[in-house]
Amino acid sequence: MSNDPAQNMAEEEERPRLTEQEKKQNHILSEQKRRQAIRDGFDKLTTIVPDLEGQARSEGIVLGRTIDHIREGMKRRQEMIAELEKNGIPVPAELRHSLQSLPEGFLDAEPVSSPGGESSSPASAGKGKAKSGGSGKSGSKSTTSSDGPQQQQ
Repeated sequence: MSNDPAQNMAEEEERPRLTEQEKKQNHILSEQKRRQAIRDGFDKLTTIVPDLEGQARSEGIVLGRTIDHIREGMKRRQEMIAELEKNGIPVPAELRHSLQSLPEGFLDAEPVSSPGGESSSPASAGKGKAKSGGSGKSGSKSTTSSDGPQQQQ
């Protein structure tokens, strides 16, 4: 393209415009790419979060267990920091920073999902704002808390 505005307009007019069908097809392809990127992200989470790999799961279950996994890791970090301080070992501020930036009550909240994949309680699933992936029926099944057997590292 040149710096001449008249020539630029002439070049633009020479380029064929997309038909409505081509625009629609481009939109469909973009949406398929977006959905595939989301699926790829969920697949990656299932390889990172314990007990998810190889299971049939909903996105709600994957997200719930991911939150639980992060919460467990942060609790372990908090316990390790407390143990170090109890033994008189100084803990650098940057190791505490991620704990201090958590939302209030995050570490004390109920698990989002139980080991069976269902929501442990309607109140714990984002205070009713998010889907839990469970059946939505309360009291029909007993669930175990995440205080039971845990994976040791």
